[in-house]
Amino acid sequence: MNPVLALVGRPNVGKSTLFNRLTQTRDALVADEPGLTRDRKYGRGRIGERPYIVIDTGGLTGDTNVLDEQILKQALYAIDEADAVIFLVDGRAGLTTADEVLAQRLRALNRPIHLVINKCERLQKNMIEAEFYALGFAHVHAVSASHGEGIPDLMDAVLAPFPPATGDSAAGADGCRVAIIGRPNVGKSTLVNRLLGEERMVTYDMPGTTRDSVEVPFVWQNQPYVLIDTAGVRRRGRVDEKIEKFSAIKSLQSVEQANVVIMVMDARDGVTEQDAHLLGYVLEAGKSFILAVNKWDGLDNYQRERVRTEVDRRLDFIDYVPVYYISALHGSGVGLLMHDVAEAYASAMRELSTPELTRMLEAALQAHQPPLVQGRRIKLRYAHQGGRNPPVIIVHGNQTERVPEAYRRYLSNMYREALKLVATPLRIEFRSSDNPYAGRRNVLTPRQVEKRRRLMKHLKKGR
Repeated sequence: MNPVLALVGRPNVGKSTLFNRLTQTRDALVADEPGLTRDRKYGRGRIGERPYIVIDTGGLTGDTNVLDEQILKQALYAIDEADAVIFLVDGRAGLTTADEVLAQRLRALNRPIHLVINKCERLQKNMIEAEFYALGFAHVHAVSASHGEGIPDLMDAVLAPFPPATGDSAAGADGCRVAIIGRPNVGKSTLVNRLLGEERMVTYDMPGTTRDSVEVPFVWQNQPYVLIDTAGVRRRGRVDEKIEKFSAIKSLQSVEQANVVIMVMDARDGVTEQDAHLLGYVLEAGKSFILAVNKWDGLDNYQRERVRTEVDRRLDFIDYVPVYYISALHGSGVGLLMHDVAEAYASAMRELSTPELTRMLEAALQAHQPPLVQGRRIKLRYAHQGGRNPPVIIVHGNQTERVPEAYRRYLSNMYREALKLVATPLRIEFRSSDNPYAGRRNVLTPRQVEKRRRLMKHLKKGR
């Protein structure tokens, strides 16, 4: 499992800035104004070969109004899900009473806590750290989230207790790993039972009965698979408010462990905001992906047409993702899912030869040349495979850092179509050839040598 890190602290201490830094995104809204973050926000990050999951939380003020109580509840949920807590304070503001109150709360929660003093650029870090040692935490780090100062050392310390990644966690001996994810009560466990052909999961029409991920090995067409359901067996009488909350962590960890993801949506609700967040996470993780719109049997023709139109309109940017309209309860449309799962897995794990990829690149270049950059043509020479699950193709050439995003998409779509990849994203990386004369003084290029030879010859003729 990737370690889960929760960011907590007062409003406006830089939690969202640090979240964006650790996830290398701009997903969290950042401004010099307190209280912008209220709900939990989840993201993926990686330092070297160390992946992790980050939770951003709202600012804790200690007030007793309804809104602050809700923010506190969300932050406590995040801490409960986390393996370690990053407690942010403001180095420019100094130690405050609110910091002391929050520190007292955190010490009682029995979690590894790293005190991070943010906004320390151009400050005497030793003096700042000495002030905050009064809070009594063993791990104290002075950083600047906005400038990236101190972040590598911070993450080395935070991740040190957790075992390093041991290669692709999704590529095990059990065969293809298929994660079933979705919002509460969309029919995940019912779909698992239907795929297995037996009642392996306890299901009933009540949201929030899912707790822990459950792995179920099975065989389909003589091939081994593992279904990862984000549901755990839980009796109705023991379901409390906390468990009824949608645990995004379980779904995110299931995605990380999977080769193929089946995301289940409720046809009656259409594409919700939570669906969109989950979908974005799957795409960012680069997993093969199939969308199952469930409870299709309960809609009339007008409702079905409306849902199809909404799915086509809102998800048109992932046209490579197969969409199935199913009834997990009655089995309609479910039979075809495993066929695409098998093809998606084969696509994700496919070995690609360098000559084949280079021939496809040459064909793409003949059909559509890269644009000119400052009067010079971008030259792409050859391609080779750089990874699997998802497939990565590395293209070598000159000025590759200037390849426009539109041309990158063109190559990606070309490769996906030419390779007949099913339900699988494909990543294109560009690398420029090294200039053998770069960094060398008093060394002329062959062109300069020839130019100088001609000049000397011309000067001799003129004597």
